[in-house]
Amino acid sequence: MRIALVSAAVVLAGAPGALAWGAAGHEIVATIAQMHLHPDVLPVLCDILDPSSASLSNDSSPATHPPCHLAPIAAWADRVRMTPAYRHTATWHYVGAVDDSPGAACAFPGERGWSGRRDSNVLAAVGNQTRAVAGFLDGEGGLADAADALKFLVHFAGDMHMPLHLTGRERGGNGAKVTFDGRMTNLHSVWDSFLIAQALRTIPANYSRPMLGALEAHLRGSIYDGYVRRLMVDGFGVARAAGVGRFSAVEEWLECPSDDEDMDEDTTLQPWPIVQTVLRTLGMAAPREGLAKRNRGVRRRRHHHKRAGGDLWGWLTGSTARDEARWDDDVLCPYAWARDIHALNCAFPIWPAELDASSSKSTSTHDCGAHDHGSEGELSEGEMGEMDRRPRPHPELLELDTPEYAGRLREGWVVERLLAMAGIRLAGILNGLVLGEVDVYIH
Repeated sequence: MRIALVSAAVVLAGAPGALAWGAAGHEIVATIAQMHLHPDVLPVLCDILDPSSASLSNDSSPATHPPCHLAPIAAWADRVRMTPAYRHTATWHYVGAVDDSPGAACAFPGERGWSGRRDSNVLAAVGNQTRAVAGFLDGEGGLADAADALKFLVHFAGDMHMPLHLTGRERGGNGAKVTFDGRMTNLHSVWDSFLIAQALRTIPANYSRPMLGALEAHLRGSIYDGYVRRLMVDGFGVARAAGVGRFSAVEEWLECPSDDEDMDEDTTLQPWPIVQTVLRTLGMAAPREGLAKRNRGVRRRRHHHKRAGGDLWGWLTGSTARDEARWDDDVLCPYAWARDIHALNCAFPIWPAELDASSSKSTSTHDCGAHDHGSEGELSEGEMGEMDRRPRPHPELLELDTPEYAGRLREGWVVERLLAMAGIRLAGILNGLVLGEVDVYIH
């Protein structure tokens, strides 16, 4: 498998005449990914998710009439994880390190390693579910298991790009009580839902108009359609005269560190690319020297699947290879990607320093069962309207809907960049799974 990106410009050119978060966040990630799939990829995925879609894909062009949508299954993993059949998957949605304590000090993982059971976390799960789908495409396993694996993969790609799913402190922020627009909630829910809900309520009216070309076909009349249009136009530069948006060098989001790069780099001392990009956007750091946009042309990349047997042999022989070295290779590297994002917990900081005093009484910073998407964090369309009502005051709690916190996130497009990055990487994984060794052009 080779991770591959098909640019939106290529999709538009082929159109006749010429798309861990709460549920909305996961659906936005899936929609962005679908918009960046090679036209031959979506029908294959739809056949796995819904075999009855095969007749539709045979009768129409997937570019203009998608045989299915990925968004409806994007939050499935959250809906089933506390049911008896899937309760064992609850810890697959996040990862935490024992030494990690944002925003004072970020460790990923630090000297004492990871919390919880080995390989029972989101970083291992991304690779495991990718291999499961790849195995099915190679003729191994059953359709039902492949459909589950694909739904998990779509979901975990989003979870991996939510910074608070990468720390165990106060259960990923679930135990950090705050207010947002005067409403009592917690830090995790602010990131899961409140920031996105606020963005959806403030989308300029011009993004209610359909996009030209094939990308509009991947929208479903959802409350977040205008938000996705804005990401595509202002972020990726689709339909802009110069073809340039706020997201630069998008193809670099798919890259993995080479074998000779140091995997032990201290992210609190040397922030990685996404941190540098965000901080530069906010005017908080100088541009990194030598960073230049590169034209990749044709990319040939090969993914060698790591078999579970190799890990078992490591256990039997006493091998002490670090978990992150086993999770990553030169094509699929969830640890390296997540490390960049985890650093934001301290570098931005996503975990406000003001919370340190209020949470000093908490001693259970790594409760591995508690990265929950509770009902408090899920906002329906009706509940979003209730945000306009006057809330009850909670002066004892830290307010995060301020220029210093939410304002900086909006100005820097931090949430938008993370959602877009998750979508691009998910598209790259899915393109690589289906296309195999086919050459893919990145423009």
